[in-house]
Amino acid sequence: MEPILIAFGLAVVALLLVVGDLVRRHRPTWHWYLTGYPVTAWRVASTWRRVALLNDLAVSRLPARTLVGHLLVKGDPVRPVAPRISFPRATRMGLSVVVRLHAGQTPATYMQAADALVHAWKVHAVRVTSPERGLVLLTATATDPLLRPGLASAPAELLSALIGALETGGAWVMNLRLVPHWLIAGATRSGKSTLLARVITQLAPQPVALVGIDCKGGMELGLFTERLSALATCRREAVAVLTALVVDMQDRMSACRTAGVRSIWELPDKLRPVPVVVLVDEIAELYLSDGTRQSKAEAEQCSTLLLRLAQLGAALGLHLVVAGQRVGSDLGPGVTALRAQLGGRICHRVNDPGTAEMTLGDLNKDAVAVAQAITAQERGVAVCTGPDGGWARARSHLTPTDEAVATARKHSGMTPELPAIERALVALDGDGK
Repeated sequence: MEPILIAFGLAVVALLLVVGDLVRRHRPTWHWYLTGYPVTAWRVASTWRRVALLNDLAVSRLPARTLVGHLLVKGDPVRPVAPRISFPRATRMGLSVVVRLHAGQTPATYMQAADALVHAWKVHAVRVTSPERGLVLLTATATDPLLRPGLASAPAELLSALIGALETGGAWVMNLRLVPHWLIAGATRSGKSTLLARVITQLAPQPVALVGIDCKGGMELGLFTERLSALATCRREAVAVLTALVVDMQDRMSACRTAGVRSIWELPDKLRPVPVVVLVDEIAELYLSDGTRQSKAEAEQCSTLLLRLAQLGAALGLHLVVAGQRVGSDLGPGVTALRAQLGGRICHRVNDPGTAEMTLGDLNKDAVAVAQAITAQERGVAVCTGPDGGWARARSHLTPTDEAVATARKHSGMTPELPAIERALVALDGDGK
């Protein structure tokens, strides 16, 4: 009887191991809640005081002293007091802890201790944010959810593009109706061009006009010509395209004013003009000047026209998605003014810390340090802002070039005509001959 019980027990253990492995691979969230979270939560609670002491997160206080008349008894030793923390709350693939800061403490100290928390809690990463004054939120992720991000689902909406996955496990969506203009910063081979390709493939099946400005001779955006209503491949063409768009914007204003509405989305379907998304690759090429009068004039025109589109275009269905390696004040005051109008921010790996600061610093200081920590091996990983003003670490879905080109070609029939831009480019060609 005993050998049978032993064999049965071994069979049950083997079955549990197999089931556990299947759950871990196919339902990682379930596996985390059942096994990972309880162990990690206990580890957080049991190690917190020691970690706080070793990483200067505790403060030294004198214990309660005994009053002798009006004098305090001297010689009492100071004792370190760790900050109070909440009970670890489970998240999709990790947990979060709220820390109540001691007087005089700042979140920066906790950011410096993040690596120590990672090792003590045996997790992949710990993100430090400050939701309100006096509190710090520590968000731990058990594994790297961006290592192999799954294809998250998102509702299909006009001017909305599913571009990747967030570190929280949710869908990374660029919704131009909620956040009308976007800035994408990143060094060469950081994933910036791949992200632009992903945006194009997501918008290609939608009834929108895509306008490309690629002053590198169209090497990047020229691949998608069949789905672009217009493509400018030099700054002279960019001036013509942007001028035509500003004229079109004024016509849209007149239509809204005549109808007594505040945006084109309040117009009847038959009167509503087609939304236009302007994709700019390498913004610096529009602002750099070689010192000649013509070059300076073109740069100033581009600066003024882009700023007008950013300031007035949101309600009129004109949207900007601007990408570049650098968006600093060294390109001129026009870039700084434009950057302030681009509410959506995406920062990939950058060549210098200043670029991350320029991209995210005016929105969220916590995000800057996380963006600066992105390595060359993490292609496609970025820090992005959300419509609620928060930020998250994310990774874009890899869209191979041939797949993106095929998608653009497949939906070439969706390309609307923009007569004003076509006339401007034809007139430009005529002037050049």
